[in-house]
Amino acid sequence: MPGENAGLFGQLQQSLGSVIELVRVRLALLGTELGLEKQRLATGLFWGAVAFMSLTVAAVLFCGFVILLLWDGYRLAAVGVLALLFLGAGLYLLQVAQRRLGAGSNLFSASLTELERDRTSFTANAPHEPR
Repeated sequence: MPGENAGLFGQLQQSLGSVIELVRVRLALLGTELGLEKQRLATGLFWGAVAFMSLTVAAVLFCGFVILLLWDGYRLAAVGVLALLFLGAGLYLLQVAQRRLGAGSNLFSASLTELERDRTSFTANAPHEPR
């Protein structure tokens, strides 16, 4: 009988070791996904800031060009039309940003899929109690 207890204890230890290793691997996957998401956000913010700066300079130069072009007779109309165009574009882009930020994120989707697979494999292999 002591051999059976040692065997049962050994199997329990081995199962616990497997579960701990599984949790460690899943946590490493979560960390990797978090790092990739952080890198993606940082890159996107950098290029967004560069694009914003370039578009701002272009908009100022374009407004100056149109105002100088129409300096003699329509400078106030040109300023008004350009202001309305930029106001409309800004409001539209604000709505686009709100929609994009309101959309769900797929952060940790691979980890959640793997954890769900693990859960189903454990529940499928678990012995059922007789009724």
